[in-house]
Amino acid sequence: MNPRGDGTVVTNRRARHDYHVVDSWECGIVLEGAEVKSLRERRANLQDAFARVEDGEIWLYGMHVSPYSFATGELDPTRRRKLLLHRQEIDRLTKATAERGTTLVPLRIYFKGGRAKVDLALAKGKRQYDKRQAIAKRDAQREAERALKERSRSSG
Repeated sequence: MNPRGDGTVVTNRRARHDYHVVDSWECGIVLEGAEVKSLRERRANLQDAFARVEDGEIWLYGMHVSPYSFATGELDPTRRRKLLLHRQEIDRLTKATAERGTTLVPLRIYFKGGRAKVDLALAKGKRQYDKRQAIAKRDAQREAERALKERSRSSG
């Protein structure tokens, strides 16, 4: 069912590439109709998703949930969805997003206790050179591991 084994339905892999994650929160999400069944079938995409604070509520935009094949009724796959947080957390996020260069991005959607949850991150955008540095660091790490593996093979 799930290769990760932790209930994760979908992850936003580009989020950690494009942003520095400052902090993250676990949020509930308001779903309608057969959206839960679509999520259980892992038919969702967080690629262009982001969250925004509006009128003291947090809304998730751009998350695509494919329609469930056996459902009746039509829902917009990319409609905005309300995220559920405590008032203090919403107030903290409101202040944090007022700061220039910060945004709210969903990192992953998962099931916990039968309920869909969103891992929402407060993030700052990376610059192009930061992305290149991260890629170079990852490649260097990979080369070092490969060299160690080769050395342990030849000495064994």
